[in-house]
Amino acid sequence: MSPMPHRVFRLLTVVWVGSLLTIGYIVAPVLFASLDRISAGATAAQLFRIEAITGVVCGVLLLALGNVLVRRGDDGYKRLRWLIAGMLLCVLVGYFALEPFMNALRLAALNEGTDVGHSAYAMRFGVLHGVSSLFYLIESLLGVMLVWKLPTGVRQVLSATGVA
Repeated sequence: MSPMPHRVFRLLTVVWVGSLLTIGYIVAPVLFASLDRISAGATAAQLFRIEAITGVVCGVLLLALGNVLVRRGDDGYKRLRWLIAGMLLCVLVGYFALEPFMNALRLAALNEGTDVGHSAYAMRFGVLHGVSSLFYLIESLLGVMLVWKLPTGVRQVLSATGVA
């Protein structure tokens, strides 16, 4: 078997997990430390939208590729598919289910002439943000586990399948 599917799997994993960790734990804190709260929040929201789309695309491609590799006899990817499914569930719930409610609260506050942090919606927004952050943390931890459990080398993967 060609090493290409394994390399593509690894590349997609690194893109997803790397961007997840970089945006969530480096870029967003720097934004809030450098900009006013409203500008930082607006920029972070755009970045998290891009991250969510990246997560869905990478997650679907990784699940499909993982299934192909398992069907070809590479059992090392069986457990990895569960981690990917968990990450995909986190991004779907954390961003696509909760973010619309958070955005509606942001817009309602802006319509009242204030930011969400100083509005009557602050408490609801805070709860939603906390739950969303929890899903992001779980997705991040699953992502670290996914990277950790990746096969350590194509030769090892190929020898496990009897090809090398």
